[in-house]
Amino acid sequence: MTKEERKKKAILRLKEMKKPEEELYNNGIKVIAGMDEAGRGPLAGPVVAAAVILPPDFNVPGVDDSKRLTEKKREALYEVITDQALSYSIGIVDNYIIDDINILGATRLAMKQAINRLKIKPEYILIDALTLKDI
Repeated sequence: MTKEERKKKAILRLKEMKKPEEELYNNGIKVIAGMDEAGRGPLAGPVVAAAVILPPDFNVPGVDDSKRLTEKKREALYEVITDQALSYSIGIVDNYIIDDINILGATRLAMKQAINRLKIKPEYILIDALTLKDI
């Protein structure tokens, strides 16, 4: 695949990823947080969740599942995201708490920490796989 083809594919993926956001904006939701986690596979370390509120006009091709990106690309995108974000935060739950409450509970706890640490309260949270209650 050529560089130009990869770029076109990244733009299409970004458009597809933004559809739920666009629908929310069209329905009057103005502050949307996106959230994801890492560390659920290996139970030896912490589980980490990140939350970010980006401006509605944020359009950076390449923002995608971090597991699909090279370390160099993740670092470059980190700079762009943290520079342009309206707010971002992380939550970290260590292995001792994971042992006490299980990985799913620890993941939810890390996500709640990340949401509660945002400087702006989101009206809606987009999460790829889990649901949160009572944030």
